[in-house]
Order: sequence, then C-alpha cells, then structure tokens
Amino acid sequence: MALSFAQVVFDCHDAAALAGFWSGVLEQPVDPDANEFFATIGHGSGSTGFMFVKVPEERAGKNRLHVDLVGPDHEAEVDRVVGLGAKRVADFDEYGTRWTTLSDPEGNVFDIGAT
Repeated sequence: MALSFAQVVFDCHDAAALAGFWSGVLEQPVDPDANEFFATIGHGSGSTGFMFVKVPEERAGKNRLHVDLVGPDHEAEVDRVVGLGAKRVADFDEYGTRWTTLSDPEGNVFDIGAT
C-alpha cells in the first residue's frame, strides 16, 4: 500500500477566516461547517485539499514549507490576491523563473509563479 497526498494543513489563529481568504485565492468554496477552530477547502474532492486548524501559539519566523501557485496571467493573479488581503513580499527573476512571494493574512508566505 502506498501513501497518497491528502491535504496541506495550516496551523492558524482563526480557521474560518483564513479558509475564507484561501477560498478566494483558490476560487473554491470553504467546505460546510467551518468554524474558528477547523475548516477545509476541497476535503474529499479527490484533489489536494487545504485544512485550517486553530492552534494556541503564534507563528514564529519564516514557514519552512510553502504553497506555490501558478496562473495564466501572473500580474493579474498577484493583483487579485493582494486585493483579497495578501501582502506582496518580493518579486524574483532567478534560475530562469519569475515569481512573486506574498503572505496571507496570518503571515504564511506563498508564491505565485509566472508561466
């Protein structure tokens, strides 16, 4: 038997609020019964879902694992996500690749790459 990928889990302060932000980013609804302690997007859909779990401690330092996203229009997607509440951290053009690093409302960094 082999393991399969289930979801990306975010430890957070308010699960429903952070799920709402990522719902807008991914343009997918938050699954039913979300609350401040636990929320999901795409759970049981057959594709990788996102899970949000309230934890008591604050995030400290840079996250060691992050989500990379890509879309058909890099700048338009970055602008759209910033409009949802993300903060633009930096733009990069290295190793033959362009991407923008952003942070979500709780400070988790993620990237949007250019295709």
